[in-house]
Amino acid sequence: MSKEKILVIDDEASIRSSLKGILEDEGYEVTSVETGEEGLEALRHQNVDLVLLDIWLPKMSGIDVLKKIKATEESPQVVMISGHGTIETAVRATKLGAHDFLEKPLSLEKVILTVRNALKQKKLEEENVQLREKMKTRFYLVGNSPAIQRLRGEIQLAASSSGRVLISGENGTGKELVARLIHQYSPRREKKFIEVNCSAVPEELMETELFGFVQGALPHAHKDKKGKLLLAEGGTLFLDEVGDLSLKIQARLIRAIEEKQFEPLGSTDAVAFNTRIIAATSKNLRDLVAKKVFREDLFFKLNVIPISLPPLRERVEDIPLLIDHFLRHFSAEYGKKPKTMSSQAMNAFLKYIWPGNVSELMNVIERFVIMVEDDEITTSHLSLFVETRELEGAADFLEGYSLDRAREQFERRFIHQALLRNNWEIRRAASDLKIDEASLRQKMKALNITFAS
Repeated sequence: MSKEKILVIDDEASIRSSLKGILEDEGYEVTSVETGEEGLEALRHQNVDLVLLDIWLPKMSGIDVLKKIKATEESPQVVMISGHGTIETAVRATKLGAHDFLEKPLSLEKVILTVRNALKQKKLEEENVQLREKMKTRFYLVGNSPAIQRLRGEIQLAASSSGRVLISGENGTGKELVARLIHQYSPRREKKFIEVNCSAVPEELMETELFGFVQGALPHAHKDKKGKLLLAEGGTLFLDEVGDLSLKIQARLIRAIEEKQFEPLGSTDAVAFNTRIIAATSKNLRDLVAKKVFREDLFFKLNVIPISLPPLRERVEDIPLLIDHFLRHFSAEYGKKPKTMSSQAMNAFLKYIWPGNVSELMNVIERFVIMVEDDEITTSHLSLFVETRELEGAADFLEGYSLDRAREQFERRFIHQALLRNNWEIRRAASDLKIDEASLRQKMKALNITFAS
């Protein structure tokens, strides 16, 4: 476990020396500087858990330094150090966000107690965030299938190391949540888990998102911004849909991984980082490498520990357990009596291909819990989620459509009705439609036919 980091900002050399000695004896990693400007510069280049800040400093006052610290995206805990006659100022500082204050002359016991309390408070705040994150992972490893048992073992093995991980799998299989589990079981669990969705951040913003910038580097850069690589210091950075990164950002990421440091935009000073990278993709990165839109060297650097997530259709035996789990969970969440599912409805769920995987199953069960008033879910309730405006009278929903669009909508409706008649049994529905099973599955995927369509 990495040591907690403390920054001491005080213009008295004796105070800096004393605090550094006391705190290092207690097992903390301590940096000390003389001025507020030096302190802010130190905070720019590293993540700090606690700042011990003197109120009276040359040039920039401790109050002004405190305001700047608290204005940053990720501010550490701050304990003010006050001299005689400055208690009122120290009280003002607590109103501005300081955790506590120490009065000179410093007491060894009081320093240690105050530091412990401040760090404990910070840890509690972070644990609350982590607890909320853990709640998101409670569903995806439900099941006893060989695929899930294998996945559990791979997560434990990956968590025990600091190697980079590449998670692949279809949408809805739980890539982000597996990444969170790896983090939660790892020695980095007490540090942050930070996610970047590479497909959601515009290319022109991704560089600053990952690497940050210094004040003045951009027209809107009125203050420094730490990149996610540094914000996750000591913890885990999760790069979701990493295949969507531009070649320019891929090149920067490769260099950062190799050198274990990077330069924020607009800065010539390298920033060291100790962040574990876990990446995920729903695409075939080897195909992207062959197409020269993903760098082969980055693929190899990320693919130290490969983990492949099984689609739900390959672990059908887990579906009843997942359904029971979701029914109990959402019934409790919405204050409803727990529901059951008829064998016929369960059979329909087992026969369905679940293109949205566990995410789709969870959403469907949540809708059933909310909208079905009966105690038992039967096949008659499946129609609740397919009677959309698209499936109204043909004359209405085809009006104004192109021929291709009208054909597509009619085909979608026709296939959906066949699936309903056959309780979502693909083989029977294919026979009903007089096509082979593989063709029906392909059509369902192309037309995005789901329970909730």
